[in-house]
Amino acid sequence: MKLSSLKVGVDVPWVTSWTGEPGLGVGPCPSVGGALAILQADHPGRGKPLYSQNHAVRQRLSVRDMLCPMCGQPTAADNRWTQVAHPVTVGRLRAAARGDGLPGDLANDTVLIDAGAIAPLHRACVDRSLRYCPQLKADPDIDVRRFPGRWIVLPLMARAEAPAQLFLARPVRQRTIPVIGFLQLCGLTDDGEPGRADPDG
Repeated sequence: MKLSSLKVGVDVPWVTSWTGEPGLGVGPCPSVGGALAILQADHPGRGKPLYSQNHAVRQRLSVRDMLCPMCGQPTAADNRWTQVAHPVTVGRLRAAARGDGLPGDLANDTVLIDAGAIAPLHRACVDRSLRYCPQLKADPDIDVRRFPGRWIVLPLMARAEAPAQLFLARPVRQRTIPVIGFLQLCGLTDDGEPGRADPDG
């Protein structure tokens, strides 16, 4: 596939998938310590950008290594910003069955900054994306804030088909298995940090 004239990390976010990056199924992935995860070819800039789709492996690397999803470079502790994170209580995540990986000693009224699958950006990258991305410009829920200095990473599981296998010449039916799709990031708020938690949590 042809290389695009759009520059990765400048015109198109580094974490964005391209049409030249097909899915490769499921397998052990170093981005999650060799656990089973969704795999994808890595050819940023090939074909056309799929702005609404994160690249599976680059998304996990961005959260694991605190890489800016816009430019792909590491973010420093004093330059990590979120645009779309929302305060939520631990109890709310647990009630929605999204809190399985949360430490058991976190009280239900603990407020987290739920960034979903979007790692923090550099402040300059936040400003650039808000200036040029039509989707972000139109989003009424944009809330730019510093990302907390402590966080929890939770696997977002997907279900994938395991291929049928032969055992003693008897086929075993296909089955679905849980695998890691993306990583979810939740910042831990410090005392005194402003947060607007949902009172129903």
